[in-house]
Amino acid sequence: METFIWKNDEAGQRFIDAFNAAAARGVDIHLIYDGFANLTVPTAFYRQLSARIHVLRLPTVARSFWKGPLRHSGFNHSKILVIDDEVAFIGGFNIGSLYARHWRDTHLRSIGPGAWGLRQTVARVWNDFHPASEQIGWVPPTEWESKLRVSANLPIQLVYPIRAMYLNAFVRARKRIWLTTPYFIPDRQLLRSLIEAAERGVDVRVMVPQESNHILGDWLSRGFFEEMINSDVTVLLYTASMIHSKVATVDGEWSTVGTANIDRLSLSFNYETNVEVIDEDFAAEIEKVFDSDSADCIELGAEWLDRHRLTKLAERALVPMRPWL
Repeated sequence: METFIWKNDEAGQRFIDAFNAAAARGVDIHLIYDGFANLTVPTAFYRQLSARIHVLRLPTVARSFWKGPLRHSGFNHSKILVIDDEVAFIGGFNIGSLYARHWRDTHLRSIGPGAWGLRQTVARVWNDFHPASEQIGWVPPTEWESKLRVSANLPIQLVYPIRAMYLNAFVRARKRIWLTTPYFIPDRQLLRSLIEAAERGVDVRVMVPQESNHILGDWLSRGFFEEMINSDVTVLLYTASMIHSKVATVDGEWSTVGTANIDRLSLSFNYETNVEVIDEDFAAEIEKVFDSDSADCIELGAEWLDRHRLTKLAERALVPMRPWL
């Protein structure tokens, strides 16, 4: 398993207990969690894990930082669980009672050949931080091709394919782009790809939370809304709860579910994992979910363009912070 946040609460304890029970019956377990995201969690919580379980607390800044700052830093923001090389889970859910009960999130379950790519993703991260004698062994895929393709950012190898995955999908769009993300702070090329799609008649909709758990991120996102509205991009504010899904679908054919937000931290710094699925039936399910979520949204329009001048000034003042988040 690979995860970002792992809280020491009821939900977090259930994972501890489940892993210990699996280890007791002989299951081989490797766990990766982010060090920075769990600074407030007492280390005694993780010491409950059986000595039979292999655990990596991924540091934000590794000892070799001075050799290459970009390669030896980054948050482990992936959330993956792979079981017996046959079943895999990927998506936005962190481990904790808040995320399980109060946030709106999306996870995908893959059964069969698609699990192989997610297993490889976890193994690559683990193996980059361990000697050969402690590494996760390679296994062959059961099939050469799978409907589910994995894109994984690996900072230690300076590999960041998720951004290119989004750009490729957006530039191909002919009918619609429906995107959900909790934090929307795109670089200019990503923003232009959405605007250019709208200009050629594509139905572009971007759903973000009305209020997220990061007020600075909200204000930075709002700085893009006027340009988007003026370019016929539909901006939807989800009001029912904190929406944390990282999902997109294009033309009823291509979809992605994963861990990467539309911001620079996710697309050019963090360990992240997204899967893309080219399948009309799957895309139809994603569209149903988007439609359902839209019922709990406010669509921004002309009233947003007439917001107070001080609000606009605050948005402009925050522009220099965009490259850092």
